[in-house]
Amino acid sequence: MRFVTAFLVLVIIASLAGCSSAQQVSSVSDVRKVNRKILIVYLSRTNNTKAVAEFIHDAVGGTIVPIELEKPYPENYRAIVDQVVEENESGFLPPLKTKIDRIEQYDTIFVGFPTWDMKIPPPIKSFLKQYDLKGKTVIPFNTHAGYGEGSSFETVKELCRGSTVLEGFVTKGGIEKDGVLLAIKDARAAEVRTEIQKWLRKIKLI
Repeated sequence: MRFVTAFLVLVIIASLAGCSSAQQVSSVSDVRKVNRKILIVYLSRTNNTKAVAEFIHDAVGGTIVPIELEKPYPENYRAIVDQVVEENESGFLPPLKTKIDRIEQYDTIFVGFPTWDMKIPPPIKSFLKQYDLKGKTVIPFNTHAGYGEGSSFETVKELCRGSTVLEGFVTKGGIEKDGVLLAIKDARAAEVRTEIQKWLRKIKLI
């Protein structure tokens, strides 16, 4: 009888240990989410998209990299508008100076850009076509001058068909044609940071 009782005690202990292991697996899963390999790339002309990228980096960590071109765009606003329109019409993809080492090490990639010509900027198309992002989670974020992201998020989905593309973030930035450059600063920066926190919680990144 004592042997049977002892055996039952061992069975109960083993069962409890199994439950504990299940809880630990859940915790490990949570840790993996926290420790996932994150890359944040962004294109920014007036530093508004840069500000958003930095707020995201503050919240999720990872590696943050600005996208730079081999041949930078002209400083003159009218000149860059004309060049971008021509690149969109011709399908030209500007070569990038920025190189990402071992992109395979990242499983979550944030891609940030302003709205240009109501489309995704050509350098972002260069990036998305240059690197194989299949199997990765891609998350776009955008700043604009008041007219939204245009067709840019749809283009991200088209160029990342083998990826999981999550809901993007959109906020108003500067209006370069009116001479309003960095708009995400001071009180506005605090507002955008709060918006980003809400968005990241919604897509379960924090």
